[in-house]
Amino acid sequence: MTTFLLAQAVPATPGWSDGPGVVRTLLSLFVVLGLLAGCLWLIRRGGWQTGKGARVVQIETAVGLGDRRQLVIVQVEGRRLLLGVTPMQVSLVTELSGQTFAGALEARVADDVAGRERA
Repeated sequence: MTTFLLAQAVPATPGWSDGPGVVRTLLSLFVVLGLLAGCLWLIRRGGWQTGKGARVVQIETAVGLGDRRQLVIVQVEGRRLLLGVTPMQVSLVTELSGQTFAGALEARVADDVAGRERA
């Protein structure tokens, strides 16, 4: 009879998946990983700027022309500028004041053609 009592007194060792501890741990892990992913996403998008106001220079679009050359439309202090960018310099092509890129490009080409005809 004493062997029977000893067998009942020894508690069973819990397995790794027993109880709510594992579920709580996994949920906590998923919450922490989700928060980390959200913070990284905000940092990459530039939405988490500490102490800085709105960006002064905003790049609206950039078009690669090959050989590390680009046409870039930027907005600075309410002005839209079309810039030509190369590895050695940045040049102002034109200011886009209330017109589309295609309209500004046509106007610039027409000015260049008219200048060559006068010369």
